[in-house]
Amino acid sequence: MIYLSFGNRGRGFGSSSGGGFGSFKKPVEVGKEYNVTISDTSRRGEGIAKIDGFVIFVPGTKMGQTARITVTRVSERFASGQLVETGSSAASTGAAPAASQSTEDSAA
Repeated sequence: MIYLSFGNRGRGFGSSSGGGFGSFKKPVEVGKEYNVTISDTSRRGEGIAKIDGFVIFVPGTKMGQTARITVTRVSERFASGQLVETGSSAASTGAAPAASQSTEDSAA
């Protein structure tokens, strides 16, 4: 018989100790508010915003809309958000309209 040893027993891909895939710091946090622009729509009809390239699904929004959202969940590959404000009231907070930029509420 031939036994193969891979020398990595017990350590799977993406383990927290190995610094593998998914170990980068997420640009959003649960409970914080962000100003975003919805750049796309998912297959399920949710708006898609991006902050530093990180995808956030926001139900009740549509492409091209600016909105203030609260992040409700963060996973390894994406986040979910909830609509707080839409349209001009979100844009008037001073945030840049680009989807990749965010402004945290200084009062929070």
